[in-house]
Amino acid sequence: MFKEKLVKILASAFGCGYVPLAPGTVGSIPGILVLWLLADKSRALYWVVCILVAVLAIVVANEAEKFYGRKDAQVIVIDEVAGQILTFFLVPQFNLTLALIGFVAFRFFDVVKIFPANWVQDNMPGGYGVTGDDLVAGLQAGLLLYLIQLYILPYFA
Repeated sequence: MFKEKLVKILASAFGCGYVPLAPGTVGSIPGILVLWLLADKSRALYWVVCILVAVLAIVVANEAEKFYGRKDAQVIVIDEVAGQILTFFLVPQFNLTLALIGFVAFRFFDVVKIFPANWVQDNMPGGYGVTGDDLVAGLQAGLLLYLIQLYILPYFA
């Protein structure tokens, strides 16, 4: 009973996944909050948190699928948290502008599922598939965010 409650709390990102409209979008917000907390910390700590959240997401999503009885149930949004955090892997500084662009970019890639994200979701088992497509979306969004930061944002500075 305790394990099931803990898994459901973590899988839903402390309840974000239970929001009836756009739970994936709402579930990405805790990732932005984690990034905000890490804003003035070292990149090494960012990577430790990123890896820990990704591993936790894989394990928790795997267990949550068993409790919910279906693959990648909408309430499971811990994978969005992991993907959203990974989006900022090429961003040396965190600010509101980059947060908004990164948030939108991640949501776009997570929803559209451009290859290989769609392949990962469809072919990887359990928590690997649930979380893997979001990690791929985070990498794709991160590359776009990097290019925007490098080539577009300087024109607005």
